[in-house]
Amino acid sequence: MNYLHHIWALLLLLNIPVATLHAQNAENQRGDFLYEKTHPLREIRAVWLTTIGGLDWPRTKATDAASRDRQKAELVSILDNYKRANINTVIFQTRVRAAVLYPSKIEPWELSLTGKAGMNPGYDPLAFCIEECHKRGMELHAWVVCIPIGTSQRQSGYGSASLVKRRPELVKTAKGGEMFMLPGNPKTADYIASICQEIVQNYDVDGISLDYIRYPESIFNFSDDNLYPRSASLSKADWRRENITRIVRRVHDVVKPIKPWVKLSSSPIGKYRDTHRYSAGGWNGYNAVYQDPVLWLKEGWQDLLFPMMYFTGNNYYPFLFQWLENAYGHPIAPGLGIYFLDPREGRWQLNEVRAEMHTARNSSIGGVAFYRGEFLTKNCKGIYDTACREFFPYPALTPRMTWQGDTIPPLAPTQLTYASGILHWQAPQPPKGGLCYNIYGSNLYPVDITKAENLLAVNIRTPRYELSGRDLKVHHYAVTAIDRFGNESPALQEVKPTFELPQHIDVPRLINRDLKGTQAKTRKNDKKKKRK
Repeated sequence: MNYLHHIWALLLLLNIPVATLHAQNAENQRGDFLYEKTHPLREIRAVWLTTIGGLDWPRTKATDAASRDRQKAELVSILDNYKRANINTVIFQTRVRAAVLYPSKIEPWELSLTGKAGMNPGYDPLAFCIEECHKRGMELHAWVVCIPIGTSQRQSGYGSASLVKRRPELVKTAKGGEMFMLPGNPKTADYIASICQEIVQNYDVDGISLDYIRYPESIFNFSDDNLYPRSASLSKADWRRENITRIVRRVHDVVKPIKPWVKLSSSPIGKYRDTHRYSAGGWNGYNAVYQDPVLWLKEGWQDLLFPMMYFTGNNYYPFLFQWLENAYGHPIAPGLGIYFLDPREGRWQLNEVRAEMHTARNSSIGGVAFYRGEFLTKNCKGIYDTACREFFPYPALTPRMTWQGDTIPPLAPTQLTYASGILHWQAPQPPKGGLCYNIYGSNLYPVDITKAENLLAVNIRTPRYELSGRDLKVHHYAVTAIDRFGNESPALQEVKPTFELPQHIDVPRLINRDLKGTQAKTRKNDKKKKRK
């Protein structure tokens, strides 16, 4: 816990509105006087890439070969922009509304891909996105929307393939024709877990992220109380929380035996519960929609959280520290509602987001996530430039999964060589799940791999790396191996020539100084000769 964490904790204890300090900061154009300048070597930098209605992607419908190529090119461009901002986690909306973005044996094709419900786009978007993310050293977490399945009209477009037709016992229609899966039916947990199992078995995903893992809001007048057993020992509220927890637990139980390194997460409501000093205003996860993500972390059913903290001021800071105090050693990446920077969506100012990002970083909570991708890449009020220049000028590793019990680092690579602008090394024997490699560089030897500014590239998947851009500005390199749990090997350092001068000595400056001194002495001697 650093000094800023102590400051916020004291403000909360004294019941001083934390928004006051940030309002004062917002009056300053940059507000740098509050912020530390250090950059962490490990933190989550996530973006939700939304596919429902093509909000972030796809804008082009894949109806033939040409449009399919344009659709792919759109995604590549988006991922290139994320890469330039050193984003390391893409939360890719994979299950939308009981329809998916991969060839599934369980659910039909999502309509946003082609404009027609159930139509095959002619390629596998999930496999394509995983491949392109991994090329760029980014993790891909499959975003699975759990409870809502859209309107009855939307579902009717899928015909006999729709969940409504195939499993009507799992579905209920609520106000306005909105349809939801029934948390109170234990088979709902089995069904959602089967989708997650299908994804993990068939794809090299880095995570499964559950969204809308909660009861519907009160405005929908949704109820599954008819399933509440009369002999239940739990209160109705606790029964509802157990219904949601059962889904989380079931997903954990089917995924972890297959690939224990796959990170399980969710996006709960941004306010867990009312704090002692601050009310959630009737909108918290525990009481309003029956989530208990703190329990999920405590029991190890979730590896991390992306709480939807789309608030400012006293609706953000007290609840940020509530999450931090209930993390049980897991990383939490608060989701920031950067869509409010768009004048069509809200009236947020850039400094409000900057303040939230700095506070999250300085608290060491685990990172941040942006909702949603379009508002980052179109640089609303300068948020993309701010991310690139102020927050993420260097790559970052994601946190180690120390809670999983696998904390043994892999063996280091061997035989690092350099030729024609390319680094090569020998790969060690990989553990189950495989290995990636991180590249470090510095003008000092040996390269210090504890400094974020020395990290050049992350999660390289082959034992070679072509140097470019910032890589070419350093003189020495080091390579480490990293496993799927985030354990990193010792560094394989570049062989340093014994005749090379230390790089911290400014040799040209010393030579110029000596030359100037020699020239001055020569002129002085010439003057003496003339006088004689």
